[in-house]
Amino acid sequence: QVQLVESGGGLVQAGGSLRLSCAASGRINSISTMAWYRQVPGKQRELVASITRGGRINYADSVKERFTISRDNAKNTVYLQMNSLKPEDTAVYYCNMGVRSTFMYDAFWGQGTQVTVSS
Repeated sequence: QVQLVESGGGLVQAGGSLRLSCAASGRINSISTMAWYRQVPGKQRELVASITRGGRINYADSVKERFTISRDNAKNTVYLQMNSLKPEDTAVYYCNMGVRSTFMYDAFWGQGTQVTVSS
């Protein structure tokens, strides 16, 4: 089985920064796309940023120029550097990875980490 463990969430004032990490472990041959999503109560989970194995990156318009996604393939880890945080960035952040093992390909989610930005 595959597990994704997130870390780095917390409480920060507006204008501050946080760095999220998500590490995958288990039966992993390779990981294709890694991504971060976020969700607030009563709303659908939305894509924040994604990065392919080849390094192609996509950002939601609301976080462009403020957030940076990166990955370390050797560590099966994805990062999200969040700068100039705004109260509207408050949400539970989830990582998502497309994992290929010997006999299967599937998408896995982290447990979520709370990010709270105070005004």
